[in-house]
Amino acid sequence: MKYSEEDKCILDSLESGKMKLSKPSLKEIQAIKDAAINTFKKDKRITIRLYDHDFNGIQKKAMKMGIPYQTLISGIIHRYIEGELISKTG
Repeated sequence: MKYSEEDKCILDSLESGKMKLSKPSLKEIQAIKDAAINTFKKDKRITIRLYDHDFNGIQKKAMKMGIPYQTLISGIIHRYIEGELISKTG
């Protein structure tokens, strides 16, 4: 596995004893749990119209992946918003 320079520095510090890991407080653990819950909370419902061909394609891909087609559509939108998907025309 390749590490960045920062990762290597942290790993070296941990292995040499210059840095020690601390146990998170109960407050920190709760904040992490809350963030995880909120990450997966879907609280907006939308309606979209798709071409029949596109809808059938989404359904087929989702079936191959073993997930609901709504989850696939949501994941595609999320990845686009996060910059993980880019347009081929630009």
